[in-house]
Parts: sequence; C-alpha cells; structure tokens
Amino acid sequence: MHDDADLIDRVSRLVNNNKQLKELVEKLRLENESLKNKNHTVNRIDQNKLFTSGKTMGIKSEMVHRFNMATVLYASIDGFQKLSREKDQLPHVDTLDQVYIEFDSIVNEFKVLKIKTLGDAYMCAGGIPDKNIINPVQIVHLALRMADYLNTIKLHSKEKFIWDISIGVHTGPVVANISGKKMKNVDIKGDTVNIASRIHNSAQPGEVLVSAMTYEAIKEFFLCEIAGNLPIKYKGDIGLYKVKSLKPQFTDVPGSVFPNEYFYIQFKLIQFTDIQEIILDMLEHELPENLYYHNVKHTVDVVTEVELIGWAENITPEEMLLLKTAALFHDAGHTISYQDHEEQGCLLVRKFLPDYGYTEEQIARICELIMATKMPPEPKNLLEQIICDADLDYLGRSDFIPVSYNLYKEFHERSMIGSLNEWNKLQIKFISRHAYNTKTARALREINKQKQIERIKELIKEV
Repeated sequence: MHDDADLIDRVSRLVNNNKQLKELVEKLRLENESLKNKNHTVNRIDQNKLFTSGKTMGIKSEMVHRFNMATVLYASIDGFQKLSREKDQLPHVDTLDQVYIEFDSIVNEFKVLKIKTLGDAYMCAGGIPDKNIINPVQIVHLALRMADYLNTIKLHSKEKFIWDISIGVHTGPVVANISGKKMKNVDIKGDTVNIASRIHNSAQPGEVLVSAMTYEAIKEFFLCEIAGNLPIKYKGDIGLYKVKSLKPQFTDVPGSVFPNEYFYIQFKLIQFTDIQEIILDMLEHELPENLYYHNVKHTVDVVTEVELIGWAENITPEEMLLLKTAALFHDAGHTISYQDHEEQGCLLVRKFLPDYGYTEEQIARICELIMATKMPPEPKNLLEQIICDADLDYLGRSDFIPVSYNLYKEFHERSMIGSLNEWNKLQIKFISRHAYNTKTARALREINKQKQIERIKELIKEV
C-alpha cells in the first residue's frame, strides 16, 4: 500500500509539473513572438549582416540560436603517437604550429566560423552566424584545401614529416551558444556535430568523408565516390562519400583543389538565392507603402523574366548571374529615393556585393544594366535589351489593366499625372511607340501588347 501511495504521489507531482511546464512554454512562446515583432529590423541585420561590410555585430551577453542548415567540419591531426617516439620533438611541434596557422588562414579566407582547436581536434562550421545555402560547398572546398596543404608540405618536406589529417563533414541543424563581444566565444551542439565527429573517425588519414546529406548539396561541384555506411543510433545508417577533387570543368588543373572562374560563377548562381532573400526582405520592410507598382512583386517578376528570356536567348551563365542580380537591385533604390532610384540602386550594389565575391568588373556591368532600365529605355546590347524587356513585361500580359492602374495610382499620389483618363491616353501613346527588343519577348508578348491598345480605348470611351 505504501508503495502504491508513493507511486500515486509521484505521478501526481509529474502531472502537475507537466502542466506548469506547458504553461511556461506557452508564456515563453508569446513573449518570443512579441520580441520578434518589436525587434524585426535588429534581428534581420544581426542575422544577415545587411550592408555591414562583413563585420559581425557586437554581442554582449550569451545568446542561443538555432540554425536549421549548418555544415560542420570535424578534423583530427594524426601523428601524436609518432611524435611521442621522436627524440627531437621540437621541430615537429613547430611544423604543427605552422599547420594550424595555415588552417586558420584558410578558414578566414572562406569566411566560415572556427569553433575550436582542442588537442588534435579542429572544428569549424559554415552557415553560422550567416544563414545561407552555400555552406556545404564552402566547407567541403575548405576541407579539400586543408588536406591538400598538408599533403603538399609532406611531399616537399626535406625532413621526416609525421603529420596527417582525417576530416568528417555533415550538414544539418545545430544549436549555437554565442557569448562575448564580436562573437568571441561560440559553441555548437547537436546531432550534426556528433555525426561529423563520428564520420571523421571513419576517415583514413588524408581523406575527406562527407555524409549523404552533405553529398546531395555538393555533388554538382566535386568528384566523390561511395565509401560505405555509418550506423547512427536511433537514425539508422547514413551513407558516406569520399570527396576526391573538384570536377574537371571547375578547375584548370586536373585533380587540383583550386577552382577556375567557371566554378565561381556556378557558386554565385546558387548563392544568389541567399542574396535574393536578404534584398526581398529589405524591400518588404523598407519600401514606401504607396509603391503600388514598384513593389516586391514587380522585382520578383523581373528576376523571373530575365531568367526566362535569358535562357531562351542563349546567354552564358555569367551573363545570367549579372542579369538576375541587376534585376534584383534595379528598383532597390526606391528604399532611398523615388526620382533617382536607379542611381541609388547602383550605390547599394557597390556597397553590398563585394562581400559576396562579385568583382569590380561584374559590379560595373550590373550597374550598367540597372541604369538601362531608366525611362525612356535605350538598351545598347543584348543583356540591356533583356532586362528592359523584362521590366516592361506587363505591357503584354493578361493582367495589364490592373497593373497599369497600380502604376497610375503610384504616379497620381506623387502628382506626376492627372486624371485616369489622361493616364490611359498616355498609355496608348507609350504602347504604340514601344517595341520589345528581344526575339523571345516579341514572341511571348507582342501580340497581347497590341490588344491592350484596344482595351484602353474602350476604357476611354466609357468616360
């Protein structure tokens, strides 16, 4: 009886504790939602570092962040057992110091976060603190560079060389504890870290092993071969792949870990998704509310259309990158000024894109494309023709009338046009003189554009 009473009492306390925890969780959820709403702008800048030239904002107290997609590199330096057998250990220790210094330099070059160096372990992570989708490619490329560096000095060393490296990489969610100013102390936890560590234990000296999750994100860029499976408790078997090198088309030297320009173009095309998320978020929150036409939807439309027309016109991957980036920024200047928004957009481009690896030449060409959309458009080459056709794509679409009315409202509220009837007459004149530049746009939109003239004439008659 005593045991039964004790059991009932314990169950009762557990039920009560569970109820209190649920109430606390709900309270915290509501408080968290409130904080998110009040501090949206601060959080956005903190997470994406928009226009901060790559500098991390100071953090005074410990914070916990969850990152749904991070890539963890866990490596160990092999050779400490050999070191214990050496009579003169100092030269080998000096060499190891130089290895760690070079590893730190490579990590800084790739702009990923070094987590720690502890004993023979070296750990870093991509996608922290800047959330992005390119971190698996970054980390795997970094891993190859680390392994290649160690192999190179081993081949050219005139003295006995005892060091080697085993690397494991896994992509998944992590929880990061961040403390100290300028992210001085960062610790990451979770299954992703544990699995990366387990994978590195399966790697042979000199090998870079990645999980199937990481492989799916990097297989476009790297030559890999199946390396078996790794059993993970409660998760089943995880496929492993050995990363051998960059694919031949991405390097000028077969088997090299140093990429060519084509690699960087393809890399930036993937990275564009991250840039697009940041800029669209900025437009969503910083564009004036009475921009009925030059809004986020218009920007998305133009980005979509330049891609559609661009592929049909057989442009190169680099030209596609320049076009999509220009389309994304072509109206971003509206966050600063209405009349000269193209010039303001170019200023934003010059401030923002260097942190994402765009060259000065690429930035200059993007600015030329943005300026080509200034009214009246006078495109001088194929890329300028494409972005101008995409910018005025609505002239030949079935939703022309409502879109045109939104542009009228935008102009009318700025005293740039009088009555709606005046606007419709102006539209007839504009459409009659307008001609799409590219063969693709003419095929897609020219017929419908001519129909718009008759539709507008009917609206004028009704007045």
